[in-house]
Amino acid sequence: MSNAASLRELLAEGEELTIVCHNNPDPDCLASALALGRIAAAAGIEDHHILYSGEISHQQNRAFVNLLDIDLRPFDADAVRDRPDESLLAFVDHAVPGANNRVPEATPIDIVIDHHPAEGIEARFVDHREAIGATATILTEYVRALELDLDLTLATALMFAIRRETLGFLRGVTAEEYEAAKYLHGHADRDLLKQLSSPSVSGATVDAIATAIENREIRGAVLISHVGRTSERDALPQAADYLASLEGVETAVVFGIIDESIQLSARSTDSRVHIGNALHAAFADVGSAGGHREMAGGEIPLGIFADADLDGPDLLAIVEQIVTARLVEELQLSEQSDDRPAPSEE
Repeated sequence: MSNAASLRELLAEGEELTIVCHNNPDPDCLASALALGRIAAAAGIEDHHILYSGEISHQQNRAFVNLLDIDLRPFDADAVRDRPDESLLAFVDHAVPGANNRVPEATPIDIVIDHHPAEGIEARFVDHREAIGATATILTEYVRALELDLDLTLATALMFAIRRETLGFLRGVTAEEYEAAKYLHGHADRDLLKQLSSPSVSGATVDAIATAIENREIRGAVLISHVGRTSERDALPQAADYLASLEGVETAVVFGIIDESIQLSARSTDSRVHIGNALHAAFADVGSAGGHREMAGGEIPLGIFADADLDGPDLLAIVEQIVTARLVEELQLSEQSDDRPAPSEE
């Protein structure tokens, strides 16, 4: 039996489906959740909900939700606790309770569909393919195999998610992404795809990216920078994408303080570096970090700086010193920066 048929058979047993997105969901997660909801409806489940935690702050993510009118609900722990047998729980674009989500550890999961590196996945149905470029690609396969009605909204959501996750079919792309795009192409709204690709950018995001550019340090082919303290979480991956395109740079890591944690985002085109493994090795003992060979991220609670004033002016200097030192050690970099921006003259 194919994965698509097995999934439909499991869904046919249920009466309710709760789909949990990972923290701060991106288009790949949101489109996958939308598609799984459609598959569930076709299998006879009339009551399904998409839950998310964190924020939808990236301008593309906000546009994605608003323009496609995706019905989302804030995460509710009661929705995943003590469920009856006919109430199913699904993860898309993440895999393990308590890892990049607010679901309590050891919560029974019915469905997991993901492409991120993960260990210890337990569910009644698991489709975990690290080699695939996007979770939306897997869901597109299911939609096609099950011969679901592919309307404009679903096709546009899946198409944009695949394009965004693979950075325009340039990062981590496989033959499956091209096959999915070929299938979706004639059904997607091209004007809407253009709107989603070029949303307006907030001044705070621009300021954060500018700060990352100013603070950059280059050691060999590795660039390390920070955005200071910011409310613009999604400015970090945007800054990492931009700085990774700098001439001579093959790996870029950008971090910053957001609320009560240190967030990291990294990009790499260096075949010698698996940036997901590198971040995990550098920060797993103090937080959570990891990802793919070319794209990764992490989060470190500020609680590790218990003796520091979390609102004091010296905190950023401490964070910069410790995070940079860990990256330098793990990536085996030289102690001296090759390109620290020269101080301005007054």
